[in-house]
Amino acid sequence: MTEVRTERIRASVVEAYRGSFAAADPVLADGDALPAGWEGVFFPFDAALADLRADGTPARDGVIPEIDLPRRMYAGETTEFLRPIRVGDEVTRTTALGSVVDKNGSRGRLVFVDVEREYTTGGETAVRSVWHDVFLEAADPEAPARAPRPDPAVVAEADWLEELTPDARQLFRFSALTFNTHLIHYDRAWARDVEGLPDLLVHGPLTRILLMDAARRHLAGRVPVRLDVRATAPVLVDRPLRIVGRTIGDTTRVTAVDPDDILLATADIDWETAS
Repeated sequence: MTEVRTERIRASVVEAYRGSFAAADPVLADGDALPAGWEGVFFPFDAALADLRADGTPARDGVIPEIDLPRRMYAGETTEFLRPIRVGDEVTRTTALGSVVDKNGSRGRLVFVDVEREYTTGGETAVRSVWHDVFLEAADPEAPARAPRPDPAVVAEADWLEELTPDARQLFRFSALTFNTHLIHYDRAWARDVEGLPDLLVHGPLTRILLMDAARRHLAGRVPVRLDVRATAPVLVDRPLRIVGRTIGDTTRVTAVDPDDILLATADIDWETAS
């Protein structure tokens, strides 16, 4: 199953993201290079309301077969940046189904699904990405949460650190930009009573851009060629978040860490080798 869509990289959408999440960045105009990762703001979800699960995620989208599990989460990705996408470009995104793996874990059945995306402009591939989604059984809000292990060394050994606190306004804006109707990002009752979370969840696709943006700011002038992201724990709204980075050679590891030194998400960014 394959889906092909074409969309113009409009400056107004770029500015909507920048003004909400990267206000220190310069305003971009037609012809400027789109920062790596920002292609994820485009091509918003387009499943009809009737094709959504109860949690608001797509059950039928023309690419992933209908999976008989009620919950869907972003687990990570591998993305290659092959050439720049520029503001004003007409971009075609081809989405295809990758691997589907059915497993049983300690908390029930899981289905891991890879979604392959290729972004082309001017007849050339600009970005190639494999996103990893996981489908899960219904959560048990009464079940004890796993006790994550803190890792203070990640912050202590970092080259740089940024701090931010994602709030509900930003979650709303990212949901609006990407037409993401997953209730876990805006319905506190659903997040707490159905999903068993303490509060609203920050979007995984937003977290991956925030990690990429932080690295880009601290390594200005370097060109990313690959991004590997792994989501490890919930990133929650209104909680202080530290993004730290450490570079060894041509690779930077960027980590989202909570106030208790719990690792929430990790991104390994490979940079073009400096000449």
